[in-house]
Formats: sequence, structure tokens, C-alpha cells
Amino acid sequence: MAIKATIFKADLQIADMDRNYYADHTLTLAKQPSETDERMMVRLLAFVLHASEQLSLGKGLCLDDEPDLWRRDLTGAIELWIDVGLPDEKWTRKACGRAEQVVVVSYGSRAADIWWEQNRAKLGKLANLAVLNLAPEATRSLAALARRTMRLQCTLQDGQVWVTDGQDSVSIQPVYLKNHATN
Repeated sequence: MAIKATIFKADLQIADMDRNYYADHTLTLAKQPSETDERMMVRLLAFVLHASEQLSLGKGLCLDDEPDLWRRDLTGAIELWIDVGLPDEKWTRKACGRAEQVVVVSYGSRAADIWWEQNRAKLGKLANLAVLNLAPEATRSLAALARRTMRLQCTLQDGQVWVTDGQDSVSIQPVYLKNHATN
């Protein structure tokens, strides 16, 4: 018998001053047995960074051909594809062929650095790809906020993200290794 995913509920209050986006979102996250709290919370942060009414959680770890998050238009075309972690370079190239924009949110300190150095030349050529990296101390602090039921306030300003549960706060400064249409 397979081990089932653990369900987490997150109520997010997002104030993104960089994009003038202010909204509340209620998400149900299925944390797969092979997934850590850190990875799940990085998925949640990826949602916060790109929040919109159309952005939805994908099946991620369950399916190779589906992202962690995505936004589709009314025709079903993929506008935004977001992968969390250190995806295979071939899958990232394939995603770039399927979506208008692709974002990889990498984390994991040394492993993320090695992944980027190994893939920089090939991925750097993809005009619709952005790669950002998160500091390990920030993602560990974010993981400490993980609860089965979460109520989080998220503020984005000048490229920095603050996440608080009312008691503890985490400050995160994503570093863009590659922006869309740049090397």
C-alpha cells in the first residue's frame, strides 16, 4: 500500500507592492511522502512570488510533465511554468518549448550552485527562462513556519519577501541567476 500525501492548508494574505497585487488566497498543498517541509514551503513561496487568480498548483513530484505551479490562459495555453528545486536540464528545455515563460526556483546551497554551473551554458540560451536562487538559511526558516493549517501574511517590496505567521517572521531575498531574455 502506497503512502499517501499529507494535506496542508494555507491562507495567504499577499501584498505585492512591486506588482501592485493585493489578494487573499486559500491553498491546499499535498505534501508528497518524499517531499520535505522545506521544499513544500519553497513551492508556497513560488506561489507568493507569482501570485495571480489563474496561478495553480500542479502535481509536481507526481508527474514529470507537469510543473509545481502553472498559469494557463482561457484556451489552455501555458503562460507560466514554475519548477522548484534542481530540475533536469532536458525537462527545463522542454518546458520552455511548451510555455511562454518558465521559472526555476532553486534552493539547497552548494547543490544549487553546482546545478547552475553544470547547466548555465545550455539554460542561459533560453530566452523565456528565469532562474532564481534562495539562500539556505531563508528556506530553512521558511520550513520552520510549516503547519498543517497556516495563516501567513506575505509582503513583497523591492524584490524582498517577508513572510510571517503572526509570531515568527522570515525575510527572503531571491537572487536572480538568470532573468527572462538575458544570460
